Amino acid sequence: MKDINRNSIKGFTLLELLVVISIIAILLGFITASLTRSQKKGRDSRRQADIKAIQQAFEQYHLDESEYDTGTQCAAMKDVEYFPGGFPADPKPDHDDYNCTGFGTGYCVCARLEMGYGNSGNNLCTLNYGEVAQGKEYFCVVSLYH
Repeated sequence: MKDINRNSIKGFTLLELLVVISIIAILLGFITASLTRSQKKGRDSRRQADIKAIQQAFEQYHLDESEYDTGTQCAAMKDVEYFPGGFPADPKPDHDDYNCTGFGTGYCVCARLEMGYGNSGNNLCTLNYGEVAQGKEYFCVVSLYH
């Protein structure tokens, strides 16, 4: 039988394998965190665009009807006439839906943002569930003509 010299066997030690696996795990963690952040920013951009589209539809309603029907406007705005593709839905199914509140001579529409880069509470309004939308957590628009 041939005598096998241990120094001639090629391979990795257990320590080398653990170091490589640890480095890969750390890199995957950074990539996952970055991807999650990018997804949240993308959904927030979509929410802001949707809220602006809802505001434009409300203003079109105001131009058509010469008034804000604050009692039923939020529900009426889901009509196909103003949203041919359907009323915008939140891009994340388990997230808060867009919130619409009618008041006196106008409306307020808000979306809760995941990344918290809203409009700094410039357009404050009371949401349907009683909470005041304020700060960077919300992106809100209010009626232009009130």
